[in-house]
Amino acid sequence: MNQDRLRFDLADLADEVTPVDLRDRALRTSRRLGIRRAVATSAAVLLVLAAATGTALAIRPDGSAPAPAVPSVTSTPPPVEPTPTPSVEPSGTPSSSREPGTSPGQPQSVLTGTRFYLEQAPTRSRIHAVRGTEDRVVHEVVHSGDGCEANTVTVSPDGRRVVWVQDSTDNNMSGVLLIATVGKAGARTFAEGISCLGSRPLRWQRSDLLMVQKKNGQSLLLNASTRQPVPGDPGQETDRCWSVDGTWLAAVAEGTPYVTGGTGIRQYTYTPPKQEADKWGGWEARSVSTDGRYLAVGWIGTDPSRRDGSFAVVDTTTSKVVDLPGSGEVRSVLFNADGTVLLRRGTGITVLDSTFTPLGTVTEPAPTRSRALLAYLP
Repeated sequence: MNQDRLRFDLADLADEVTPVDLRDRALRTSRRLGIRRAVATSAAVLLVLAAATGTALAIRPDGSAPAPAVPSVTSTPPPVEPTPTPSVEPSGTPSSSREPGTSPGQPQSVLTGTRFYLEQAPTRSRIHAVRGTEDRVVHEVVHSGDGCEANTVTVSPDGRRVVWVQDSTDNNMSGVLLIATVGKAGARTFAEGISCLGSRPLRWQRSDLLMVQKKNGQSLLLNASTRQPVPGDPGQETDRCWSVDGTWLAAVAEGTPYVTGGTGIRQYTYTPPKQEADKWGGWEARSVSTDGRYLAVGWIGTDPSRRDGSFAVVDTTTSKVVDLPGSGEVRSVLFNADGTVLLRRGTGITVLDSTFTPLGTVTEPAPTRSRALLAYLP
């Protein structure tokens, strides 16, 4: 083989080789090296921090990032918004539809629990669950509009049960007491021959006991879990109202109001405003603090129409009216299981601590202001 032949063969071979741009390959290699250096540096920094804080770290096998092996500090996560309870259509079938004009949102800082409202419409009564800015219909009772149902629908303090008296044939004076699970279709018979007259015919003692009256006027305490009467004589006191945990009772015996925690009674007096008293048929306790010291009072209607609001707070140890903070007409006061107090005025709810010091105010949307606030679950 001569030199000319060798040069020709080498030239042909060069023509068959595809040129390669080594610049891009070099850049990619440089980036990978940079990432590895950054990860290594981060790992070193975290290891130094771990040594300073006493936190053990475990390096992942792939070297991507160090992860805590055993946390040394326990932190409390922020409140998690629960899955909304489905609303109930008139047919009783749960629905995921939202109330018109409402939108989802996180609970406001001073009112993080769930409020339960009663909306009265001409032919139906709706239970609303409001949490933060989210407003959902969680139960609905369809009725004729002027019967027992409209005057008796109420929800238990824990928001799990709803009860009402179904209309009967004795001129809307009594009927069948029904109980249902909030958010679920269907209802079961609780008791028969239950009166539906008065401003508050059904009254909860805790979330599992319900005080009712038979149509003959006899009091009856029922167990919501067993749907059976509670043994013993429930007594014939009137205007009963229990604290949300059922430990304190406010009632009237022989015309004298009192509170009791089960071991003795404490009598108190209250004189309502004269300019308002003539419009009503008296007053009664509507909410009681869990220590029995304070109670909110509300008017009793002169007709069998529903009254759920309250307008003043009385200290039962002194019989003095509490000076509530803020201005404007008081619509209702609700004592809660966590010691807070919900003070409801014209356009909003002010949250108070157990000493009636304001913690903050939440504005209620216009549709909510016309509804009765039945319960609050912190």
